[in-house]
Amino acid sequence: MNITLTSSPSSAKKMGLAVFLALTIANVPFINPVNAQEKNQKTWDLTELYPTIEAWNAARESIHQAIEKLARFKGHLGDSPPALLSALDEISAIQKSAARIFTYASLGADENLRLAEGQERLSMARAVLAKFNQTTAYMAPEILAIGRDKIESFVKAEAGLKKHAFNLRDTLRNAEHTLGTEAENILANAAEVTAGPQRIYSLLTTAGIPWPEITLTNGTHVTLDQATYSKYRATQNREDRKKVFDTFWSSWKTYEAPLGQTLDTLVKSHIFEARSRHYSSSLERAVSSGNIPVKVYKTLVSAANDNLASMHRYLKLRGRMMGIKDLQYYDTYPETTQLAREFTVEDAKALTLASLKPFGEKYLSLMQQGFTGNWMHLYPQSGKRSGAYMQGAAYDVHPYVLLNFNKGFEDVSTFSHEWGHAVHSLLSKENNPYETYGYTIFTAELASTTNEVLLQEYMLSKNLSDAERLYYIDRALESYRGTFFRQTMFAEFELKIHEMAEAGEPLSGAKMTTLYLDLLKKYHGHDQGVMTIDPAYAIEWAYIPHFYYNFYVYQYATSLSGGTLFAERMLAGDQSAKNDYLNVLKAGGSKYPYDMLKEAGVDLATPAPYNALIARMNRLMDEADIILTRMGK
Repeated sequence: MNITLTSSPSSAKKMGLAVFLALTIANVPFINPVNAQEKNQKTWDLTELYPTIEAWNAARESIHQAIEKLARFKGHLGDSPPALLSALDEISAIQKSAARIFTYASLGADENLRLAEGQERLSMARAVLAKFNQTTAYMAPEILAIGRDKIESFVKAEAGLKKHAFNLRDTLRNAEHTLGTEAENILANAAEVTAGPQRIYSLLTTAGIPWPEITLTNGTHVTLDQATYSKYRATQNREDRKKVFDTFWSSWKTYEAPLGQTLDTLVKSHIFEARSRHYSSSLERAVSSGNIPVKVYKTLVSAANDNLASMHRYLKLRGRMMGIKDLQYYDTYPETTQLAREFTVEDAKALTLASLKPFGEKYLSLMQQGFTGNWMHLYPQSGKRSGAYMQGAAYDVHPYVLLNFNKGFEDVSTFSHEWGHAVHSLLSKENNPYETYGYTIFTAELASTTNEVLLQEYMLSKNLSDAERLYYIDRALESYRGTFFRQTMFAEFELKIHEMAEAGEPLSGAKMTTLYLDLLKKYHGHDQGVMTIDPAYAIEWAYIPHFYYNFYVYQYATSLSGGTLFAERMLAGDQSAKNDYLNVLKAGGSKYPYDMLKEAGVDLATPAPYNALIARMNRLMDEADIILTRMGK
């Protein structure tokens, strides 16, 4: 996931004012209660960022003071080419230091979310970023006032401005959507207010809902919070799965109205900003930050809808593997196949390197460099943030990787996924100055999902038993269900609630539940008899944090589609595929993400990448059908 921590008016790379975190979809803010691996914990070395907390505090105070001095450039950016260069260099250097401060604080906090000191440092780091954004809010309006002709003449006259040229031109691209200095200051200051719905949602769903308790059929008593729901929804006992769903979603239903109001307020804030900046829609405003055509979003949604037959076919296949004829929504998460094998971290490294040989020696050497360094926080431990992510915002150091490795194949896949992000950051850093280092989620997730596809295909290339082969096929198919179809369903819901509000239709929690129920039924083949959707479960929309990220989640589906197309090209022997792919990673943020992928042969505004994904999905299901028939199922 790629989170932009800036209120800058245009792109995520506007004047270098983005701090990006490449995170996975699994990175939900749950506290990890597991401590089985703590004695053998492999941890990262944060002293490479700052040797001590005292050194971090000193750097933070220094940067805070330096930020205050940035106001002196206001009104002088157009004085001369050297004046513009001096301002941009200083602003960029301070932003880079602020990103490093944030990196140290966020990584330290995630080691143990229960420690107040870590959370306080993270809050202080966020305050530095907020101060930076507010202080530099004058930049875009002033550059626009200077005008394209004069800015281009400055770039031509001053060689040092070359590294700033892309971001300067990106600011100019957004001329019609950038307001005057006073208005930009108001919007920058309002960011703290408009972020309110997300904070309220986070507080309510992590500390405000009294979680229910249930007793499983084996007598185990469980408090059904978000983390335990994720665990027990996948239990193999069908009676327990139903009890988990019935109990968990009835608790959320109690909060349907306030959570509907919270999301409605967020939607209205998106509309407010879009209209204030003269965009035709909230969607156009959201995708404009990376100069991504609206057509990409709508082509994705159309492609998913056009291929729901493949989704329905997979659900029927799941039912066949589970021996269930009357599939229910609570049958979505249990593993349908088992693998009687554990994987060590050394296995994960070896399999990742072997599967990524198509990328060439340069790519593999960068990955091995990371393996030998103290860049990972590897195993689960009590209080640690769950999930996994790569944090690459500290340009002058190296990427850091958080994992919760637990010896399953999914842990190997996540390992490969996150190290795909890490190598992306290394290649971007090697080929770009800081100003164009930060890439967007649109390309970030492609660098990880391609690794997953290649790992799956590597495992399937081996001489396997039917049972093991079926396991890897099912893991691949499940990624398409969860990342392509499910995330696109989320994207369709998000688009619809914004369109309804933009048309003046009042939103409510009940109305959102009705809309979400219709989507659940459509995507899961309720009317075709594929899977029954109980209306009681349609409150699930209130549980999805991605709806608070402003048209963000669709990029998981586009990235998986682009990654599948790249992987298919490489495996088919396309000699240009490797270079096309690596050129995307090397480009970092020096080009618009849609444009760089299109140049590499992946046009996500056309059906081709989505067709490649569906073709692979159908091919895997064909093989699964044969295996199941051979196994007598």
